[in-house]
Amino acid sequence: MVESIARVRHIRITPQKARRVVDLVRGKNAQEALAILKFAPQAAAEPVFKLVASAIANARVKADKENLRLNEDELVIARAFVDEGATLKRFRPRAQGRAFRINKRTSHITVVIATADELAAAKKGAK
Repeated sequence: MVESIARVRHIRITPQKARRVVDLVRGKNAQEALAILKFAPQAAAEPVFKLVASAIANARVKADKENLRLNEDELVIARAFVDEGATLKRFRPRAQGRAFRINKRTSHITVVIATADELAAAKKGAK
């Protein structure tokens, strides 16, 4: 009966590249997601791994606070999404005195972890 949220903001990874990694683990068991992210070759896998681990720790703290028993093997990634953050605009000198703009994009990544029974209850209530 625990739902926890973890967010990382202004991370220097383009949202398109971060979404590729987040799509790998959405809807999976949290421990399975950590195993997938540990061996994913993409650069965005490391911050997403840390974020999922942080969400699991947040769930553990929340369960302790509410005096609930928490089995970490039952945690599922209920929602995971990537939003676009601020874009850093830089200029690169080019030939004949021109300048080209380079956009250094950032991302806001959010992971929501819930227990499997809570996820089923939420789906049942939505119908």
